[in-house]
Amino acid sequence: MFEGFASGSIDTGEVAIHYRIGGSGPPLLLLHGYPQTHLMWHKIAPPLAERFTVVAPDLRGYGASSKPAGGGDHATYSKRAMAADQAAVMQALGFDRFAVVAHDRGARVTHRLCLDHAERVVRATLIDILPTATMYGLTDKAIATAYFHWFFLIQRADLPERLIGGDPDFWIDTLLGAWGRRSDFFAPEAVAEYKRAFRDPAAIHATCEDYRAAAGIDLEHDRADAEARVRCPLQILWGADSVVGRLPDPLGAWLDKAVDVTGGPLPGGHFLAEQSPQETLAAVRSFLDSYR
Repeated sequence: MFEGFASGSIDTGEVAIHYRIGGSGPPLLLLHGYPQTHLMWHKIAPPLAERFTVVAPDLRGYGASSKPAGGGDHATYSKRAMAADQAAVMQALGFDRFAVVAHDRGARVTHRLCLDHAERVVRATLIDILPTATMYGLTDKAIATAYFHWFFLIQRADLPERLIGGDPDFWIDTLLGAWGRRSDFFAPEAVAEYKRAFRDPAAIHATCEDYRAAAGIDLEHDRADAEARVRCPLQILWGADSVVGRLPDPLGAWLDKAVDVTGGPLPGGHFLAEQSPQETLAAVRSFLDSYR
């Protein structure tokens, strides 16, 4: 699914991050979301590699990357820690500055990456998210119903771990179908890999810890940086049929967080890179055109 890409693993000193790399040109980091792995980029990474050196890692806790135990204040899975992983990966590969295209959880990591490592990120695309604190602030019955996993996964260990672990394949099928509005656009090979990864109890625990961190220590970090703004150009994309797409002003939510914001909706639901790859690719390419 990543023909012509090489794979490797980088030890950051705390975790080992698995990645794929391919292409040539300016460096471009692709960060995936939940409940996926780097394979979610399989439809757009090869064409992007015609212009860029594409690096597609598995986030800490996901795929073939390390899955350290969480607990305590869940700082092990804070977006600060996960962003530091990706900064270390790009540094180890020889890239001092780079662009990022990120979806879902990876986009939350990227928001933190843009704040904590501002000198490293030249521009970033965030796909189908609002800022974490903003999303919690908007939560009503409709959002809580659609984003039920936000409130399920943060429950004390190991309640969600045991329930998901009872039938992880069913969990994946449920999420892909619910958030994608349909699931026929997912490549069978990709879904098989998402399921294989989630059959590992360590992955289930790690990804719960990701959400526990988001509901706690990540909000603390965000409050401490309430006045900080993303300085690099920021592109915001969302699915017209996604939960974010049904909110009143997704772009406006990011105007409070960054100094240079553009973007808009694309046809499809939450999983744009897999459901609407051509539209997603065109939007991302247009945004990255000046990054050469």
